[in-house]
Amino acid sequence: MTEKTGSNKNQDIKQSADECLDTADSPGADLKGEALDLGREVIAVEIEGLEELHRSIGPQFGEAVELILSCDGKVIVCGIGKSGLVARKIAATLSSTGTPSVFLHSVEAAHGDMGMVSENDIFLAVSKSGGDDEFSKLLPYLQAIGVKMIAITGNPESRLAKESDVVILIPAGKEACPMDIVPTTSTTVSMVLGDALAVAAFRKRDFGKEDFARLHPSGVLGRRLTLTVGELMHRDKQVPSVGLETPLRDALIEIVEKRLGCTAVTDGDGRLAGIITDGDLKRIMINNADALGFPVSDLMTKSPLTTGAGVLAVEALEQMEMNPKGPITQFFVVDGEGKLEGLIHIHDILRAGLK
Repeated sequence: MTEKTGSNKNQDIKQSADECLDTADSPGADLKGEALDLGREVIAVEIEGLEELHRSIGPQFGEAVELILSCDGKVIVCGIGKSGLVARKIAATLSSTGTPSVFLHSVEAAHGDMGMVSENDIFLAVSKSGGDDEFSKLLPYLQAIGVKMIAITGNPESRLAKESDVVILIPAGKEACPMDIVPTTSTTVSMVLGDALAVAAFRKRDFGKEDFARLHPSGVLGRRLTLTVGELMHRDKQVPSVGLETPLRDALIEIVEKRLGCTAVTDGDGRLAGIITDGDLKRIMINNADALGFPVSDLMTKSPLTTGAGVLAVEALEQMEMNPKGPITQFFVVDGEGKLEGLIHIHDILRAGLK
C-alpha cells in the first residue's frame, strides 16, 4: 500500500515537472508579450513625434492656411511612396471639408499629369527628405506656371524647401522601425499635419453642417445631417389611426393590420388626442376581459410624445433612446396645429443606416 502511494506521488511530481517544461518551452506566451512590448514602443515613438510637432509648429502653419483660403483654384497635393499615400489622404480630407483638392503622383506629373495644375492652384508637396528627383524635375515647371507652393518636409535645406513659398517642417525625429528607415513616425506626423491644415481651413471659412452634407450626399455622414423625419415617416393609410369613440376591438384590428405596434387616436378635426400601444392592450385585457367594447377615449394614453416632419431623423432617434421614462419605438408626427401627419418607427431610422 505504501509502495503504491509512493508511486503515485512520483507520477504527480513527474507530471508537474513536464507541465513546467512545456510552459517554458512554449514560445506563444513569450512572443505575445514581446509583441505587445514592441507595439507599445512603436506607439510611444510616434507619440513623441507628434508631441515634437505640437511644440515646433509655428507661424508658417498659419501662412499655409491663409494661402489655402485665398486659393481661387484647387489644392494639388503631391507625393511619392509612403508620402504619396499621405498626400492622397490629405487631398481627400481637404476636399471633404470644403477645399477643392486633388492628388497628384509626382512620377505621373512628369508624364503628362502636370496639365491639371494652373496658376490659380496651390501646390502642396509632401516629402520627408525634400530631395526626391521627381520633385526636382517638377520645380522648374511649377515656377514657370507661377503656382504658389507649400512644402511639408523634414529638410529645410532641400531644394523643395528653398523654392516653396511656405515651408512647414516636420520633426526630424526617429522613425519607429529599429533601423530608423521605414517611414512611420514621419508619415504619422505628416498625416496629422494635413488634418490640422484641413480643419483649420474649414473652421476659418465657417464650414457648417449643411456644407458638409452637401459634399457627402450619399454617405452616412451626409444623411445624418440632412435626412428628416418627413422623408422616412409612414403617411396616409399607412398610419394606424382611430377616432375617439372607436371600440377597443376595432383599435386592436387597426394595430394588427398596420403592424406598427400602436394606433393614434384622433379627434374630429384630425388632431392627435392619444395613443394605444400593443403593450397597453395586453395590460387592459389582463385587468378587464370585457374592455374590447369600451371606447378608446376611456383607455388611451393622452398627450403622447410627438415630433415634427422637419426634425432630423437622427435627432428623433436620440429622443426615442433617451426618453426620460424609458426608450420608445415610435413617434407620431404632427403639424403646428397638432394634426396627425404620419408616424416614424425606430426601425425606419435604423433601416436608413443612420446608426
